[in-house]
Amino acid sequence: MTQLPVISTCSVEGCSYNHDHDCHAGAITVTGDHSACGTYIHTDSPAGNDTTAQVGACHRADCVHNESLECHAESIEIGAGDDPADCLTYAASA
Repeated sequence: MTQLPVISTCSVEGCSYNHDHDCHAGAITVTGDHSACGTYIHTDSPAGNDTTAQVGACHRADCVHNESLECHAESIEIGAGDDPADCLTYAASA
């Protein structure tokens, strides 16, 4: 199995999985037109586990880090972009 990239930082305030700028979901999915974090959920209840999240799947086949819908970046950053929680590491392939 390929080593999944970790979420190196998450600056999204109000996400249940974000604890002190660390994502604690088991894994996230990057989706949508703006590379949105599909795992983002805005609630007051803390969620997740004690590990740092990884990228489980990426639906952005046009990203330079994407190979067969798997992310191959060393790590990624999640933060506000066009959506409240986007993959800021996304880079369009040439």
